[in-house]
Amino acid sequence: MTRIIAGVAGGTPLASVPGTLTRPTTDRVKEALFSRLESMDALTGAHVLDLFAGSGSLGVESASRGAASVELVEYDGGAAAVCQRNAATINDALGRKVVSVHRSKVESFLGRVPDANAEQWDLVFMDPPYPLGEVELSTALAALAPNLSPEAVVVLERSTRSPEPTWPAAVERFAEKKYGETRLWFAEPAD
Repeated sequence: MTRIIAGVAGGTPLASVPGTLTRPTTDRVKEALFSRLESMDALTGAHVLDLFAGSGSLGVESASRGAASVELVEYDGGAAAVCQRNAATINDALGRKVVSVHRSKVESFLGRVPDANAEQWDLVFMDPPYPLGEVELSTALAALAPNLSPEAVVVLERSTRSPEPTWPAAVERFAEKKYGETRLWFAEPAD
C-alpha cells in the first residue's frame, strides 16, 4: 500500500496505479529522500513539479510536508486518473487546493511554459519510465533548466542499471545515492 509518510496528512493511504505501468518509489527510498530534502530546507513553501508523476506520491508527500504548490505531470490516462484521486485526497486533507494535475507529455508541458519568468520551480522530481531513452531525458532536462529557481533542487530517479543522464550546461549534479535497484541523482542550477 502506498501512503503519505509524514506531514499534515501522514499515514493517509494513496491510490496506486494498477499493473506494471509504473514502479512506485518504495517507502524506504521515499523516507530517505524526504529526510534529505527536509535537512536542505527544500520543502516548506516550495513550488514543486513532479514530472512522469505515476501516482503522484512524491508530489503529494511534498504537499503534506509544507510545499506551497505542486504540479503533477503524467501522460498515461490511467496513471493521471490516479494522480487526480491522490491530489483530491491531499487537497481535502489540507483544506485548500495545493496539488494540480496535468495530463500531458513532459515535453509538451515544458514546451507550454512561455518563458523563464513565468514559472519557476524550487523542487522537481523526475521519475521517468525505465525504457525512456537518454536523449528524451536530456531533452526534458534542458527544457526544464530555464524554469528553475536559483536555489532549486532536481531529483532524478532511475534504475541503477541506467547511465547517469547527460546534464544540460545550466544544471549540475551535486550528489547521488543508491538504494538497492534505485539510484537518485540530485542536481541544481549551475552558477
